[in-house]
Amino acid sequence: MPWPEISISQLFDASNLFVLPFWTLMIFLPNWKITRKIMGSYLPFVALAGLYLYLLVGSITPESAKALANPNVTTIAQFFADERAAATGWVHFVVMDLFVGRWVYLEGQRTGTWTIHSIALCLFAGPLGLLSHILTQWGRTAWQRRNGAVVEETAGVET
Repeated sequence: MPWPEISISQLFDASNLFVLPFWTLMIFLPNWKITRKIMGSYLPFVALAGLYLYLLVGSITPESAKALANPNVTTIAQFFADERAAATGWVHFVVMDLFVGRWVYLEGQRTGTWTIHSIALCLFAGPLGLLSHILTQWGRTAWQRRNGAVVEETAGVET
């Protein structure tokens, strides 16, 4: 029995739905043992990267490859005007935002830093969530130093 054909729109929708449980766990149940276990895994990223690869391979034509080899805003806009290319770009955002959100979550678990606001921002605008976490971590570290608390070093975040 042949597999039913899946549209680009269905793959786009599936990628959005796929990530929602992970965001829900990190935002609403951050200290749950199961959340920690799930978010410690790379498996969600393997699945999303597989979808990204599938969409990317189908998006690249000789013309688009030539244009993307020397990108400018016009060629990028033309590339993303194609439905499959737009879905590819969106899956890229979904994967990277979730990866950044996961990093913020794991850093918060490791250091005891409050991260719900930063994770929520990562869901909607990954770089802003990352910035929020960095600023929160800096503020937390400054407060701890001012109050004589022991400051835990944070990987990759200078204070």
